[in-house]
Amino acid sequence: MDTPEGCAAIQRGLDRLESWVQRYLMKLSKGKCRVLHLGRNNPVHQYRLGGDLLENSSAERDLGVLLDDKLAMSQQCALVAKKAKGILGCIRSVASRTREVLHPLYTALVSLHLEYCVQFWAPQFKKDEKLLERVQWRATRMRRGLEHLCYKERLRELGLFSLEKRRLRGDLINAYKYLQGGCQEEGARLFSVVPSNRTRGNGHRMKQRKFHLNMRKNFFPLRVTEPWNRLPREVVDSPSPEIFKTRLHKVLCSLL
Repeated sequence: MDTPEGCAAIQRGLDRLESWVQRYLMKLSKGKCRVLHLGRNNPVHQYRLGGDLLENSSAERDLGVLLDDKLAMSQQCALVAKKAKGILGCIRSVASRTREVLHPLYTALVSLHLEYCVQFWAPQFKKDEKLLERVQWRATRMRRGLEHLCYKERLRELGLFSLEKRRLRGDLINAYKYLQGGCQEEGARLFSVVPSNRTRGNGHRMKQRKFHLNMRKNFFPLRVTEPWNRLPREVVDSPSPEIFKTRLHKVLCSLL
């Protein structure tokens, strides 16, 4: 909120919460309640919960994702990479180095941390992309017989995508679900689609939005626009998410 009226509306909501707690004789852990101020024009208003002032916070975790007051994801990327490397270190103790053993362990125990809710916290800087990719780089070197190959060749031998391409795949699948699946109302708010009968393009081009802050280009609705517009028509017109994933996989495999 960047206006006094907006700040007052939030405070009224906190007051209603306090009244509800007192009415039903419940206890609220106010020490766990903090305020995360977002935006350059934020007045940094001091909020109260009952008679207690709420502390300000520079970063908070929500559903396992660490978000700071500048909407940067470097802390989250570092946290995920550290956790994934720790699990990968435990996998190293496994005696077998075959694909039948390592691949299920990696996908079940490591990659889920690298891809959990990644559409929200996708890395915004090259250093963070390299930090995450380094985890999979180490995992591919664990396979016996592939140590002499470069990273791209190891991925090809193992039938894996790079994490960057995996994130792109997830972005496109979620965009398809919004536009073609059961989330039309939400999709209408996230994306602006310009239907077209022209033979050039896929016929469902997203409208490129303008933004003032350079960081906004990393947000999901903005970064997915250009890759979506480059998809072939037969991929975009897939009748179901399963068929879309199959056709999308073929397109991504053709990319270097």
